Order: sequence, then structure tokens, then C-alpha cells
Amino acid sequence: MTASFVTSLYIDWEEVAPDSYYRNIPALRSFDELHFDSNITLFCGENGTGKSTLIEAIAIAFGFNPEGGTRNFAFSTYRDTSDLSAATHLFRGMNRAGSGYFFRAESFFNVATKAKEYWGDEKSPYGDIHTQSHGEGFLSFFQAFERAGLYIMDEPEAALSPQRQLTLLAQIYDMAQTGSQFIIATHSPILLGTPNACIYSFDDEKISRIDYEDTSSYQITELFINNRDRLLRQLLS
Repeated sequence: MTASFVTSLYIDWEEVAPDSYYRNIPALRSFDELHFDSNITLFCGENGTGKSTLIEAIAIAFGFNPEGGTRNFAFSTYRDTSDLSAATHLFRGMNRAGSGYFFRAESFFNVATKAKEYWGDEKSPYGDIHTQSHGEGFLSFFQAFERAGLYIMDEPEAALSPQRQLTLLAQIYDMAQTGSQFIIATHSPILLGTPNACIYSFDDEKISRIDYEDTSSYQITELFINNRDRLLRQLLS
């Protein structure tokens, strides 16, 4: 299914300062245009390869609050966002997103606090997230959205058990089938297995489209499960 709301992005590197550290992230510097051919796009790769940096730039360029939440959230607890967003230009589809959010695992507590201030406990569409476990709060936030929209996530699996990751996978798949678009950075071999997803790898100093079985998350998980004793002996010797 063709992407509903953002069909591609273009980074104008002339708008990025010559001394910017973004120029030193090989995967990001390897391209200037990226296409979204599916309603589910997944970014994978090792830590520090630029996945979260690009996710944040896309979210801010679309109009989301840098620390997360819906487009109605407007708050800042610290200044630590990517100026790459100013050079990131989004090409949008014919549809208008009626809903959506930017989810950042690292700043979700701030989003929950702001939601409590906005609506109070009783009127909040997410419930009182602060009284729930970390994982329950994540899932409550995700499940509060049903309308077709753009949903951008940075490592949503961070507080979720494998079972809850399967729950999220099913929700993502079902919502994508009815028009929602997801752009997600993840290390989860479960979420990376979402059907009909387009997977972009940030490894090997470039951004390239790969199959699920070629992701390092899948390969390492498979290696550990099938060869645990031998792998642990080698690792711990």
C-alpha cells in the first residue's frame, strides 16, 4: 500500500551548516532523497547510525513537538533537538492526516506529564499514564489512536514485553490497512517482522532497503536462540 501522507523526503545539504555534526553521520550523508513506498516504513541499524536523528527531523518537519506527542502538544523541557529538520523537506500525498503523533521513548514521561496538565486524569484519552507501569503507559498511549493519520515512533519497543510488542505489531498492521502511515525506528526483531513493511537499514555507512531476514536484529536473535550455549561460551570465555 502506497504511503498515505508523506511520500518522500529531501535533505538540502546546502541548508546544513558546514561544521554540523550531521555531515559526519555516514548513513545520512550518503543520500539526499528517500521514498516511502509503503504505509509502514521501518528504520533499523546499529546505535549511532542516524536512525533517531532522521526520525526526529521528519517529525519536526511535519509539525510535531520535538519532545513528542500530537501536533497539539507544545512544550519544551530542554533544548536537544535536531536542526536537520530545517533542511528536511517533505513531499506529501493527497490525503490530509486527521490524527497522529510523534513518540519518543526517551521523553515519554514528559508527554505523560503534559497530557495530565492538558486534560486531567478523567478526561485524558490515555488515562492517568503515571499510575501505570512503563509498558502499560506506552500501550495506553498507542491504543488511544484509531483515526487514520501519520504516526512517527522512535524505539516504541523500549518498555514493551515481547507479548506487548506483538500487540503493537497487530495494531500497526490493522491501522496501516485502513490508511494510517507509520515511520518507525526500531531494534525489535518482532516489529521488524511486520507484514508489508518497507525496511531501511542504516548500517554499512549508507541507507539501503533490505529484507527482514537480512536485518542484524533478526540475524543476531536467530543466532542466539539456535546456538545459545556455543555463543555464550565464545562470548564469555
